[in-house]
Amino acid sequence: MSVTIALLVLVLMLVFGLPVALAMGVSGAAGLYMFGGWPILQGILKTSPLSTASSYEIITIPMFILMAEFVIISGVANDLFKAATVWVGRLRGGVAMATALAGAGFGAISGSSTAAAATLASTSIPAMLKEGYEPKLACGVVAISGTLAMLIPPSIALILYGIIADIPIGALLVGGVIPGIMVTITIMLTIAFLVWRDPSAAPMGKSYTMREKFASLKRVGLVLILFFAVTGTIYSGIATPTEASGIGAFAAMLIAAWERQLTAPALWRALRSAAQTTCMVLFIIMGAHIFGYFFTLTRVTNDITAWVGALETSRWVILAVILLGYLILGFFMDQIAILILTVPVVLPLVLQLGFDPVWFGVLIVVTAEVGMVTPPLGMNVFVVARYTRRPLGELFRGVAPHVWAHLIVIAILAAFPAITLWLPSTMQ
Repeated sequence: MSVTIALLVLVLMLVFGLPVALAMGVSGAAGLYMFGGWPILQGILKTSPLSTASSYEIITIPMFILMAEFVIISGVANDLFKAATVWVGRLRGGVAMATALAGAGFGAISGSSTAAAATLASTSIPAMLKEGYEPKLACGVVAISGTLAMLIPPSIALILYGIIADIPIGALLVGGVIPGIMVTITIMLTIAFLVWRDPSAAPMGKSYTMREKFASLKRVGLVLILFFAVTGTIYSGIATPTEASGIGAFAAMLIAAWERQLTAPALWRALRSAAQTTCMVLFIIMGAHIFGYFFTLTRVTNDITAWVGALETSRWVILAVILLGYLILGFFMDQIAILILTVPVVLPLVLQLGFDPVWFGVLIVVTAEVGMVTPPLGMNVFVVARYTRRPLGELFRGVAPHVWAHLIVIAILAAFPAITLWLPSTMQ
């Protein structure tokens, strides 16, 4: 009965728009009080803040967020888009494809999906509209390309999953590389299909000489340096993910200084924004810890695992149901909140079914990407709408073909786990 009441309180608070962290914390506290009274609730409330912030791996979150802020200050993202446009812009729909490549590049040095969407919206959409792109196509490409930051390392979502699941963060981050490349190529192929079906949606672009193409790569060098400072050091074993996050933040600060953009006001804005985002994430984790303690004490996870284990059905059917649940949750909840709330419940079941936790982590993050662009929440779509002043309905229609293409990628990654697990298996 206490479990049912706590879940109802959680759902009602989420429906009425309360912050996810507060909803999980209050509903979990109410459940703990019904289960064991004030002594148990008081003990958990005293220890939860410290247990939330004391994890060594938590340091990666503020460092990677700060790295993203320095990257935004430096203006490197604009150079990524310009370089990608020089290389693929001649094709019909080439500027849109360049947006996908720039999204992948920004994701490789950011880790923040909304930051990627905001940056791409301010740089690539004006360029596409100026060349005569259909607004629906241009905005849809930007919204879906921003989600690449959730998957390509350094990914805040994968880091949180690793902390919650207690599995190596380095293997998770490296495991996101090949799926990230797959998703990028899928976005580009979807664009090619859309402009083939309707050539009026995108014009032919300007051609460039090989000299101009190679000259454009000079500005991309800073991005490659930053990428190898983070992912390269993790893959080679030179640094742990926590150490790599510090290296990445420092390198991004040096890049911003090199570009003469690291003024005192810009530095203050970056530090303040990183601190605010980190506090929000830690608050969500603390709320999830309180709710998770309640689930643990009531043995809900054990009961669900035992019940599903007794079902006489294929483990792949159960996996499909789990992924469908993540898709539905993504319509209504923030992706980070979904991971923190569901992974402690779902992961024991996944392990019992014999699935690899690294592969499953990457798979659910790719699935969570869909929630970033689907109504009614669709965070990336709202970000793009704010920058472009375009109708939300138009943007959601523009991103719909990419959603269907994403579902195909999810099916491929689920059917062939080696795509995700091969690169982590070669780590030092």
